[in-house]
Amino acid sequence: MNKNHFTPRPPMGWNSYDYYDTTVNEEQIKANALWMANHLKPFGWEYVVVDIQWYASRPGSMRDQYQYIPFSHLEMDEYSRLLPDPERFPSSADGKGFGPLADFVHSLGLKFGIHIMRGIPRLAAHLHQPVKGTDAAADQIADAYSICGWNPDMYGVKDTPEGQAYYDSLLELYASWGVDFIKCDNICNTNNNPGLPAGSADPASGKAEIRMLANAIRRCGRPIVLSLSPGPALIDQAWFYEKHANMWRITDDFWDEWHFLKDMFSRCQLWQDHVSPGCYPDCDMLPLGRIGKGFGQERFTRLTFAEQRTMMTLWCIFGSPLMLGAELTMMDEQTLSLLTNQKILDMLPCPARQQRLDENEAVWTAVNPETGCRYLAFFNLSDAEREVSLDWVEELDWENAAACKLLDLWDGREEAACEGRISRRLAPHTCVVWEIPSPQ
Repeated sequence: MNKNHFTPRPPMGWNSYDYYDTTVNEEQIKANALWMANHLKPFGWEYVVVDIQWYASRPGSMRDQYQYIPFSHLEMDEYSRLLPDPERFPSSADGKGFGPLADFVHSLGLKFGIHIMRGIPRLAAHLHQPVKGTDAAADQIADAYSICGWNPDMYGVKDTPEGQAYYDSLLELYASWGVDFIKCDNICNTNNNPGLPAGSADPASGKAEIRMLANAIRRCGRPIVLSLSPGPALIDQAWFYEKHANMWRITDDFWDEWHFLKDMFSRCQLWQDHVSPGCYPDCDMLPLGRIGKGFGQERFTRLTFAEQRTMMTLWCIFGSPLMLGAELTMMDEQTLSLLTNQKILDMLPCPARQQRLDENEAVWTAVNPETGCRYLAFFNLSDAEREVSLDWVEELDWENAAACKLLDLWDGREEAACEGRISRRLAPHTCVVWEIPSPQ
């Protein structure tokens, strides 16, 4: 199956993690899906993703000690495959899994996604449970030395025919539920894996399982987006991500502080040549609106509104997937205005280039290959007011640009371009992005 066919644009949607952490339940997923369908679907937002530990019993109940409770009960079928916790997801009872919830999301015209951890449940290995389609047991395909340093649920899976059969069985199950999107964790960059013997760490030690997971998706008969976490992804493995996945994180968890956002300009510059239809370096979730409840830090995003505009502009002109983390039912009008600016969102499929980056400023350009429409963005990365400027001829060589009208995509104002140089004085941490008509 050609992955480009069903992901011609970066995926856009909502993920439960930033607000709920491990604790989200079925009622909350439905409420956010309804809100998305009513307010965001017309603008291209379509994925509803249940994040980590949907299979765990009473997650978050010991949050003062653990994010992921060691040795907690995990819901699991007879073939070592995790199932939704029926207490939090009551429609999953009697073996229905996420099928009923996926049906609800699909009925709204949206798509359904889940988070999974790389590997096989440790509990399955300890109980010697069977692996569907093989004579092997879970302990025989589990790699006891391949463990996650921050989550206690899984062992890695050995790169064997039986290991591939396990991943095939997972995707057979997920396809039967109607899953459209998988975010697989502890797989994109497992460089700091404490469970590996000294000297044996592979800078991309999740590669075999990425390949097995991608093979299983191709075999399952359903188009499913594959998103890899956490980052930072390894630039020397870009070809491998592009071959096997649709999205891969280029950063560790991104949160609502300016230093994280400023750092993304250098990360985007590193990855800008690897954005193409079906292949999207991922800047991580957008920490907008109300977030942090599951972490015991419920708050409105700490980013200023100007910084939020800067973030949306960078994500869109670079071509990153857009995943919201906010509690959507608490959405405010100002945040909604960021998410429904169609002109900003239209930059997503356009090849882009960071023309300049230093400690104080950045300049990005993009061209829509279908319409010829051009985009120019100035960013003030400094803590003081600053004038950012660019020479049309020497730096861009854009034909007829100085003779065109410029449309400010955030403020909606049209202005004449200047001969020679274009300049804008910007407040700290702010940006401006213009649409420039195609040359006639």
